Amino acid sequence: MKPTKPLLPLILFAALLSGCSWFTRPAKNIQLLTLFNDHMVLQRDVVLPVWGKANAGGVVTVEIKDQRRQTQVKEDGSWMVRLDPLSAGGPYQLRVIGADTIRFNDVMVGEVWVCSGQSNMEMPLAGWGQVINYEQEIRDAHYPDIRLFQVKHTISRTPLDTISCPGWSACSPETIPQFSAVAYFFGRELYKTLAVPIGLVHTSWGGTVAEAWTSEAALKTMPYFQERIAQMDSMRIQSLAEYESILKSRKAQVAAGDSGFQDGRPVWNEASCDISQWKTMNLPGKWENAGYPKLDGIVWFSKEFTLPREMGQTTWTLHLGPINDNDLTWVNGVAVGGLQDANAVRAYPIPAAAIKQGVNRIVVRVEDIGGTGGIWGEPKQMYLESGKDEKIALAGAWRYKIGFDTNVLGPEPSSPNNPNQPTVLYNAMLRPLMPFAIRGAIWYQGESNASRAFQYRTLFPLMIQDWRKNWGQGDFPFLFVQLANFMKAQTEPTDDSWAELREAQLMTLSLPNTGMAAAIDIGDAKDIHPKNKQEVGRRLALNALRLVYDKPVEHSGPLYRAMAVEGKTIRLHFNHTAGGLTAKNGRTLQGFALAGEDRQFVWADARIEGETVVVSHARISEPKAVRYAWAANPIGNLYNQAGLPASPFRTDAWPGITEQQ
Repeated sequence: MKPTKPLLPLILFAALLSGCSWFTRPAKNIQLLTLFNDHMVLQRDVVLPVWGKANAGGVVTVEIKDQRRQTQVKEDGSWMVRLDPLSAGGPYQLRVIGADTIRFNDVMVGEVWVCSGQSNMEMPLAGWGQVINYEQEIRDAHYPDIRLFQVKHTISRTPLDTISCPGWSACSPETIPQFSAVAYFFGRELYKTLAVPIGLVHTSWGGTVAEAWTSEAALKTMPYFQERIAQMDSMRIQSLAEYESILKSRKAQVAAGDSGFQDGRPVWNEASCDISQWKTMNLPGKWENAGYPKLDGIVWFSKEFTLPREMGQTTWTLHLGPINDNDLTWVNGVAVGGLQDANAVRAYPIPAAAIKQGVNRIVVRVEDIGGTGGIWGEPKQMYLESGKDEKIALAGAWRYKIGFDTNVLGPEPSSPNNPNQPTVLYNAMLRPLMPFAIRGAIWYQGESNASRAFQYRTLFPLMIQDWRKNWGQGDFPFLFVQLANFMKAQTEPTDDSWAELREAQLMTLSLPNTGMAAAIDIGDAKDIHPKNKQEVGRRLALNALRLVYDKPVEHSGPLYRAMAVEGKTIRLHFNHTAGGLTAKNGRTLQGFALAGEDRQFVWADARIEGETVVVSHARISEPKAVRYAWAANPIGNLYNQAGLPASPFRTDAWPGITEQQ
């Protein structure tokens, strides 16, 4: 018998052919997301994903402290290892080893929070922000164990796997001035209580809508966004120059197509124009609610009024309320005003020569460039006012005729630089962060969605669930700020889109592991960016300390729980009373409005009884509903013993103004 050949070389050769990782070469061209960098913070007490790109087939080794993990790069060039949980501490060195070794130094392990939203989250300590006492706050910002990561503004129609950021930095007077004030004050409160490293990943963009921060797959569950996304796909714009050229062409087509103009001059504004065949619409109101749900473009409105002889010898001002979006307005063929501002209240002085005794005609050309259109305020905002305080009401039936429907031109494209398109910020500024291990997220946004507040009831929780699903860390804590008070102070009970947006935020607390910081008492009537970001950060931190870290603190102001009709009164019950309710500064309770069957709210008497509030009105014998602090900038002084304000609320479910759009 011939001697048997050694089997070991054959086994080794077979192992090599099989791709066994024991013999595979070290990976080349290893790349990691910028989140992995010097001075980073890794989340304590959880499994830690570390991932990146490299040449296919190679082996990547990751080491930290006493751990060593290996993986083989997939055919698409991706790789990931998962480190076992680490306790808070540091500094450590994280090593990623292939053909070369990448070393990340000064790595800490502690608590990592993502901080996102629009401008009130983005607002920095200094620069355009300048929070209260910002100079001293900057001088005192010596917290080397608080680490800052700032994501740059980026837009993408498709999900990205890289992110633009210079890396992590330790908090200091040099690094903090342009960082998010809310994020910093939140992190500082956590650090002072927990005494562990804090990592703050700030990714926000001022003026942006929630749908921009939500994935396409999630948005497509809502019909409204299915249509928006389809429009984006059908009109891909490659450059800003192309976009501006399209807009210029569309503007020329609208101007040329408006039937109210002839040879470049208006004709439907003239007193001789026959409007007897024009249709009738009740104003104020969005024309979407008057039978034109898809109409964008130009509608001409006309109304005649009679000026009695005894009211003729004075000056007059025409009040129309807000108009969406732009208007040109005439009285008896004389131009009296025009604005390009969907939120501005129109008040136009009428030249003496333009008004007369007897019959007069008002003509308003309304141009809606997208979304809802019309003269949309409240009836009390539409009137003529004389210099002698005499008034002529203008709400009610107006004649109207469509001048041009821009839908014949097809949908208007979005600018390639527009951050308010669905999904574009999720794709570019959020998705690349996943699945970096985090403790949770804080969020300050909503102002840009206020005109669609009823929709926010669905959109906001959808966005939260979308983040949680795609991050792959379960229902991580999601804490948010309820909109602060803003605009002119409330003087009469009214419907309001900002109140409805706050209600949508309040309703989102039904999701597990969520918390809300009310800011209804720390806003600014004249500034949508209030300066007291210290208190916003503190209230967010109270939520985290109680709900996430189980510290014995009260984290919420009073939240309405239930009501009971007791004869001519309504008794309100609350959660989070913190040992009792109180009227701030010991004054009488304010901000409570009561309505009966007619749904007309009036200011009511309110008094505290134990941990309840009893509301009544002398003229309402059968009360049906209560509203509290229901306005953009409301009156209200209900607090708990922890010094936290009650959230605005209503007990009714009657359709609001955004629900009726």
